[in-house]
Amino acid sequence: MQEYKNNNKVRSAVILMVVFFLGAIGMFALVKYSPLNITENITKTVKDVTVTDTGIADAVEKVYDSVVTIETYQKNKLYATGTGFVYKKEDGKGYILTNNHVIESADAVRVVFTNNNSVEAKIVGSDKYADIAVLTVDSQNVLSVAELGNNSSSRIGDTVFAVGAPIDSSAYSWTVTRGILSGKDRMVEVSLTNSSVSDWVMSVLQTDAAINSGNSGGPLSNSNGEVVGITSMKLASSQIEGMGFAIPIEDALWYAEKFEKGEKIERPYLGVSMYNLSDILIRVDAPVSSGVYIDKVESGSPADEASLKSGDIIVKLGDADITSLAFLKYQLYKHNVGDTVSISYYRGSELKTTNIHLSKAAS
Repeated sequence: MQEYKNNNKVRSAVILMVVFFLGAIGMFALVKYSPLNITENITKTVKDVTVTDTGIADAVEKVYDSVVTIETYQKNKLYATGTGFVYKKEDGKGYILTNNHVIESADAVRVVFTNNNSVEAKIVGSDKYADIAVLTVDSQNVLSVAELGNNSSSRIGDTVFAVGAPIDSSAYSWTVTRGILSGKDRMVEVSLTNSSVSDWVMSVLQTDAAINSGNSGGPLSNSNGEVVGITSMKLASSQIEGMGFAIPIEDALWYAEKFEKGEKIERPYLGVSMYNLSDILIRVDAPVSSGVYIDKVESGSPADEASLKSGDIIVKLGDADITSLAFLKYQLYKHNVGDTVSISYYRGSELKTTNIHLSKAAS
């Protein structure tokens, strides 16, 4: 009986030892081999990842062949270059939008397509204030027509891109630059005479896509390849960088339709010579520091008939505050010939209001 008990003790001890060693071996295997398997799986997953970013290539392809380089000539010599794009094809003609300042001094205009075909273009119409011009070519030369978008659905932060011929059209034609829509309805003062005084205001789109000299007249498109604007200006200085501007496509098309129909753009006039109040050197007895100072009034003009006089300071046109000559023209040209609009002005320290019947300037 004692021997049986001893044998049981021995068997129990052996079983415990076997269990212990099996457990130790299992733990060793788990620690030794499992981390390696996990590491291998993670490494393999990372190596299998493939990043494919085609960016806006498809959108660029949609508009690319509609873009043309514009060459302007004076006395048979190349004078300047710019950009444009085909926005319409109708009745055997291809219609091209560009900026007025691209073609305004030209004796002749030629356009170059992406296949390097160069053809003569006809100027249909242009307007310096809108900075819009329309050209036509034989539709047989047109490679593609741009798809036009609208800005009612455009949002700040949308991807946009410009296509154009910056700096040197022979070397950098059809350059694509990418950015975002940085702002809408930006009121930018410009000078139409290259003077230091701004004489016009434009309501434009703002973008940080690079726009350089030569890009003028080219398309600003969204990520769907739809044209939403015409690149027109770049604001640059030692303090400012990355601010480009484009005329909204809706505004450009309004003028384009006028030109296509052969209609002239008629704007009302006041019949006065004016200066920014802030620019004049004489002392003015008025409780304002900004506005438009009337220097002379033309006899028989709308201003004369409304009893405006030299020395008056215009501070409001309709409901719009007038702080400068540029803003006065901008607000005035929103009205049509034949409209009647109120003008508020200071004569000395007294604020007065009068109604003025707008007419067009004599030819």
